[in-house]
Amino acid sequence: MSKAIYIATIESHTGKSLVSLGLLRMMLTKSIKVGYFRPIINDTESGQFDNHTKTAINFFNLDLKLSDSYAYKQSEVLKLLSKGKVDEVIQTVIEKYKNLEARFDYVLVEGTDFSEEGSFLELDLNLAIAKNLGIPCLIVGSGKNKTTDEFINSMEITYKAFKRKEVDILGLIANKVSLEDRELVASQLKKVIPSEIQIDVIPESLYLENPTVKEINEALEGKVLFGEQFIDNTIGSFSSGAMQLRNYLTRIKENALVVTPGDRADIILGALQANASSNYPKIAGLILTGGLLPEESILKLIEGVQSTVPIISVKGGTFGTTNKIGAVKSKIYSTNSKKILLALDTFDSYVNAEGIANILTQYNSERITPNMFQYNLMQRAKVNRKHIVLPEGNDDRIIQAAARLQLLDIVDLTILGDKNTIQLKCDQLGLQIDLDKINILNPEDSVHNKEFAQTLYEARKHKGMTETTANDLVKDVSYYGTIMVMKEMADGMVSGAAHTTQHTIKPSLQLIKTKPGVSVVSSVFFMCLPDRVSVMGDCAVNPNPNAEQLAEIAISSAQSSEAFGINARIAMLSYSSGSSGKGEQVEKVRAATEIVSQKYPDLKIEGPIQYDAAVDMNIAKSKMPDSKVAGQASVLIFPDLNTGNNTYKAIQRETGALAIGPMLQGLNKPVNDLSRGCTVEDIFNTVLLTAIQANQES
Repeated sequence: MSKAIYIATIESHTGKSLVSLGLLRMMLTKSIKVGYFRPIINDTESGQFDNHTKTAINFFNLDLKLSDSYAYKQSEVLKLLSKGKVDEVIQTVIEKYKNLEARFDYVLVEGTDFSEEGSFLELDLNLAIAKNLGIPCLIVGSGKNKTTDEFINSMEITYKAFKRKEVDILGLIANKVSLEDRELVASQLKKVIPSEIQIDVIPESLYLENPTVKEINEALEGKVLFGEQFIDNTIGSFSSGAMQLRNYLTRIKENALVVTPGDRADIILGALQANASSNYPKIAGLILTGGLLPEESILKLIEGVQSTVPIISVKGGTFGTTNKIGAVKSKIYSTNSKKILLALDTFDSYVNAEGIANILTQYNSERITPNMFQYNLMQRAKVNRKHIVLPEGNDDRIIQAAARLQLLDIVDLTILGDKNTIQLKCDQLGLQIDLDKINILNPEDSVHNKEFAQTLYEARKHKGMTETTANDLVKDVSYYGTIMVMKEMADGMVSGAAHTTQHTIKPSLQLIKTKPGVSVVSSVFFMCLPDRVSVMGDCAVNPNPNAEQLAEIAISSAQSSEAFGINARIAMLSYSSGSSGKGEQVEKVRAATEIVSQKYPDLKIEGPIQYDAAVDMNIAKSKMPDSKVAGQASVLIFPDLNTGNNTYKAIQRETGALAIGPMLQGLNKPVNDLSRGCTVEDIFNTVLLTAIQANQES
């Protein structure tokens, strides 16, 4: 996994371009494999590309295509958000970022620019993206046009907003602070921000702050008449030349942009002469308004003068043009090497880059969000393509999930049922699915029935099964699918959308059996809550496990948790916490906890513990302050099926959380049971779980 930083702001024009360039160079001192990613870029004219992204990639010659460096344009995101498709945006951003993460040692991720349109959405979106990418943030704020108190307050509020959303903060950069206030701002920030957060303060730079003549020309859509090679001149001030020349000359300031009608030859020639004179300040450029050009004789005179002043003609009037110039905000272009080098020098002078690098090197996040978890499921399922059998081909939801799985090309599928009936259902549902690329078998009349019946008979004859019974049972879809898995004609099975749990699991217990050392087949749900993914077990199989069985469920659940990238911290749930509770159920949980601790002393486990103390850090501090699990449990083990099943369903319904599963644990080969109330999304995710289990066992 690459090391990455997310640069976030709370407003526009914070000067984060300077910070981006500085961080990219810092990363390039650590590795030549550095990537750059912007989840959302500004809208640009057709055929054009975002300037800031081009600058970052081109100046440092990054091995990166422009099309790979972003996920969306701002207008595209606004349309998706207006339709409530936040998860789609996040998933696409994750996918694009992960492609870069796989290629580079370091990746710089830069948040949005906070343009006026839709800016009220941008803070929440930046928070969501940073959290789902699982990378630490560097917050950049601007002190320009703010009092010290206002600026400190805004930075503190931003820091707390990010922390409330559980986004890790690498550091804070206070940018565009007046030089005399640098020490004051630094000391005030250190009073309100925790000491482990690095704080850097960058003074305002007028040269970086002010636009170039090129930027003014682009904003005014002007035409360069002379001096195009000097169009990167930086503007220190601008003013209208509407008065007599003798009065205007006294008002010219260093690096001034002179704005005057195109027929004012006196101002034009006077400004050029002032620029050449050692007694007057230098001129950055001239803007000739009204679409007027000087007379031919004046143009000839200008052309013969060797000057460093670009002269531009625009169509607008002097007053309107001056207002437009005042609204232009400076950017750093890849062609303006002087500005880039100054930005890098400013960064080096005022930011502790090595401190950021050291923090980044040591950074490791254990958090996993629902969106990242779902993305990881798809990627893990693709690692080694598996074959999954779906016995319930007559169910519309199964066929819809199969269509989605085929579209994404994640697994190979066998569907049990009559092909003509399945094709008719596909047509009725309007599904784009190619059944010729899916293995469809009908257990009622299959070429495998005789072979499967013999296999079943040999496996169960010691239990009194007759050949006649075996011949009948292989026509049952659950037995047929299970035998396919048993004979390695499929790597796993997903069923239960139209059958009971008993109907799905019984053949697996009889034929596939449990893993060595496992006596209890149990289940877990991956509960995707808004801010975390919790593993919950057993919520589907065992009605009232004893202490030994409960311990085994906890161990299996912890192993499942770790296998799916979730650091296992086990909470053995009960109606009391610690040693205070009495009663048969509490003692069972206490005994199970002790068994797990003895068998696996390295596992982090706490029990008995109440649900609120297990997941809420504030309650955990009061009830179990010394626990390594309380307040941050990731694996929640319920004392019985009644408690587990009702709790997971209550959480799912009341919070809108996505429950992925149940996933069965303990079988030699993966067979998973669906709820009869499952959705297409549930089936899709359970197939992914099954494919991943098959990968882990192969």
